[in-house]
Amino acid sequence: MGDSTLRELVYGTGAHVDPIACVEDISAELACRVVGGYPHSIWQIVEHMNYWMEYEVHRIRDWKLHYPDHAIQSWPLPPVPADEKQWQVRLERFRDLLASLASFAEADTSVFDKPVQPDKPSGSASTVGEIVKQTIAHNSYHIGQIALLRRQLDTWPPRRGGDTW
Repeated sequence: MGDSTLRELVYGTGAHVDPIACVEDISAELACRVVGGYPHSIWQIVEHMNYWMEYEVHRIRDWKLHYPDHAIQSWPLPPVPADEKQWQVRLERFRDLLASLASFAEADTSVFDKPVQPDKPSGSASTVGEIVKQTIAHNSYHIGQIALLRRQLDTWPPRRGGDTW
């Protein structure tokens, strides 16, 4: 039996907003807007989360990937002009990667405690569970940024709700 708390955190619970609800009702045009004083659009943040979730899911599955030489390599250039179909494809990828992450959170201890090899020469081994926890924390941080950007763009709360105080 996996960790139900971690699964809930993948999809948002308590102080953690539902990441899917936070982005599913945003148009491509809105997702591409940049707020003054902030370097990334919502689209870029979603793509950044997709990059790292995909990276970690592949790492857990023991597929060798190149660790980026610089942090900027995990941030996409802004898509211009906005393309609704492409945005919907990226949101579907976001949902799929969250589901993969949740499946690892729900796994029994033989999977959850499985060692995962370092992803860079200076790194240390981790477990599936440690990677899942770190990825959840990473996502929560960036979903908070999206919530703040939505407030700045006067599009908060999402259609399915979110804290407004």
